[in-house]
Amino acid sequence: MSTKNPARSQPPAGRRTSATTDARLRRARAAITKTSRGRRRDLLLWGIVLTAVVALIAAMMWSARETSDSTARLAPDFTLTDTSGATVKLADFRGKNVVLYFSEGAGCQSCIMQMADIEKNAAAYTAENITVLPIVMNTAEQIKADMAANGVKTPFLLDDGTVSKAYGTLGKGMHEGLPGHSFVLIDVQGTQRWYGEYPSMYLSSADLLDQVRKHLP
Repeated sequence: MSTKNPARSQPPAGRRTSATTDARLRRARAAITKTSRGRRRDLLLWGIVLTAVVALIAAMMWSARETSDSTARLAPDFTLTDTSGATVKLADFRGKNVVLYFSEGAGCQSCIMQMADIEKNAAAYTAENITVLPIVMNTAEQIKADMAANGVKTPFLLDDGTVSKAYGTLGKGMHEGLPGHSFVLIDVQGTQRWYGEYPSMYLSSADLLDQVRKHLP
């Protein structure tokens, strides 16, 4: 019976070392390739995320831009009830300059403070023959609570959305079905002279007065 020589069943040491080295190189290359692919995937994902963020910021900046329109047209007439229970008709203000102030109303602190600021400068508006009519899509109870909390005395006109839609203010703010922060100037003849939209939710009463003076004939 012959006995196999164990040394003959094993590859030479040099070949074993070479094979081992080749295997290690293959594993290293595979690891590098996997890492490279992972990095490319991560870079791609970061690129997609960055693009989305930039687009979102651009959209927010665009939507936050102030807009103004000085196209003259006959102002849509309306009749509304205000928070004091009185009936208010736009036609009753012929002979006066009127500023309609549309806002989100109840729950919007800056909207109420806007009217409070206008009231503080009421004498300047009176001197220019200007009446400011604030309009909201709230119930009397809702807006009166905010008025009382902020010391606002001017009655708010209560709109079901008809007037806000007629003047193109709906969906211009944070809520699709509510007005944004809009001002409409109507002259003594009942002609709309200016529309201004302020997504910042505030315009100082002095700046508002400047806009009125600028757009009156």
